[in-house]
Amino acid sequence: MSQTHSTSKATAWIESLRPRTLPLALASIVTGSALAAWMNHFQLDIALMALLTAALLQILSNLANDYGDAVKGSDTETRIGPNRGMQKGLINQAQMKRALIVVIALTVISGITLITIACKKPEDIIGFMGLGLLAIVASITYTVGRKPYGYMGLGDISVLIFFGWLSVAGTYYLQAGTLDSVVMLPATACGLLATAVLNINNLRDIDNDRMNGKNTLAVRLGPIWARRYHFLLLAGALLCLILFTLFDLRSWSGWLFILAVPLLYRHAMYVLHQPTAVAMRPMLEQMVKGALLTNILFAIGVILS
Repeated sequence: MSQTHSTSKATAWIESLRPRTLPLALASIVTGSALAAWMNHFQLDIALMALLTAALLQILSNLANDYGDAVKGSDTETRIGPNRGMQKGLINQAQMKRALIVVIALTVISGITLITIACKKPEDIIGFMGLGLLAIVASITYTVGRKPYGYMGLGDISVLIFFGWLSVAGTYYLQAGTLDSVVMLPATACGLLATAVLNINNLRDIDNDRMNGKNTLAVRLGPIWARRYHFLLLAGALLCLILFTLFDLRSWSGWLFILAVPLLYRHAMYVLHQPTAVAMRPMLEQMVKGALLTNILFAIGVILS
């Protein structure tokens, strides 16, 4: 009996960590590193520490999300998505708080190590310490606090900023020591794809979120416009990669990401024409795979060029 309970609790922690979200969080670091390699600035030690820091930030965000939603009562029995540890009652508030403290500490250590390795100028050290602190705060306050921004429909812009612009451009800067505006199109594409993942998650939970006062952008837009918005996110990401390849990369290998278009198109059409929240459940994993495939193919194309 005790062994069964222990196994259930371990499973609950793994579910709260949400390991399936980690590859997408790391994709932006891979893209930024590929762009650095393209410009002959790649540094393996910096890239590896950036990957570790990004993974810890994603884990922190996942745990904080579980904690915030459970405390506010947003994760109810009517929620379509998978049950979480606190929702099941297998993880209590005190245990989750301790886990959050541990992950915050590990994230700070990893971030400081990254900055120590990569930054030489005092202004860079101060700047990246500020960005790191901002990333930690943003990871926590998405659902935690009196006025979590995820409950006000601001999660999408946050994902675009942190999973796109800051992750890709920041990774490039840490290796190159300078910022080239050319990286902003791929950075925007990464951010839009990550935002599409969040939007599918919010479309799946739209009814439960509306009932519990979690006014995500999907809730604010409504199911029809949220689906159209999803199509625009995917189209915008592909447009950014097309423009970058046409005007900056100008190499056949840069078009490898086109191989992911059929998957993204089928996904977009399904989302547009399936009106129920339940139908979005399998689409979350599909969107993660589509975004990851697009980013990886693009990164390989950049490196090969």
